[in-house]
Amino acid sequence: MRERAEIAGELGLCELALREYRDAAEHLAWSLEQGLDHHDALSPAQYERFSKGLRKAEAFVGTLIVAVDPPDAEVIVDGTPLGRTARAHRLFLEPGQRTVRLLATGRAEALHVIQAVAGARHEIATELPRAAASSAKETTPATPTPVSAAPAARAEAPRPLSSSWPGALRIAGIGLTTASASFGVLFMVHARGADGDLAELNGKLDELGVTSWACREPSPPATCAELSRLRRQRDQFAALGTGLVVASGVLAAATIASFFTHFGLGQAEPRRDNVALSPMAAPGQIGLVAHGVW
Repeated sequence: MRERAEIAGELGLCELALREYRDAAEHLAWSLEQGLDHHDALSPAQYERFSKGLRKAEAFVGTLIVAVDPPDAEVIVDGTPLGRTARAHRLFLEPGQRTVRLLATGRAEALHVIQAVAGARHEIATELPRAAASSAKETTPATPTPVSAAPAARAEAPRPLSSSWPGALRIAGIGLTTASASFGVLFMVHARGADGDLAELNGKLDELGVTSWACREPSPPATCAELSRLRRQRDQFAALGTGLVVASGVLAAATIASFFTHFGLGQAEPRRDNVALSPMAAPGQIGLVAHGVW
């Protein structure tokens, strides 16, 4: 127990240094509780250090004291279970609006919404009422319904494949177009940033009197490697961005064209004044056959 208390306290001090104030407060408070319950768990110097750290962490979080009956009620904060309360429990919350639910078997749940304030202390004291008794509907046997009372369900005619799969392809085309365009623009922005870094580095080298011919010497300066890396990064991002933007344009054109073309799968006759496309597969090739009436 002493080792666990020391580890929790030191972990809390590390989290305090990293500005993880809620985690720091939880670990430091637990360590100090063990020090009080077990007198040999912490030395006086450790107790003083951990207490000072807890006071610092509490200034950045809200402290919630939960007292509930029955004592085995479960506490759920913002959808995250925090375990049993043991009648009274101290919790640390990030500042802001928090939802606290209290649950217990055979009891009605309680819901509290609090505004956690950094450095402030909040309290919830409640008793969960017992769940309502079973209704008469649950105790009275239900009268069975005759089978003949319900009309037989009419089987729904299956939708033709030709009316469903083009819509799914169009939705997929719109999604792919949006994703390709978004990633393309993102890569092009990265390429522009890399180009700016490259220009800035070239400007600094010009100020130092280093010319582009210096990088072609047998022993080039160390900055030449950075120049090469930036050029490769810029070219790669630019190529990816351009390719994705072009691909999004092609997908957009194909998706738009699909709204003006009827895709028929297994359709005997094409619609009048329209074009029907049917898939065709042959050894070594696959494609679409267009047929229609003009």
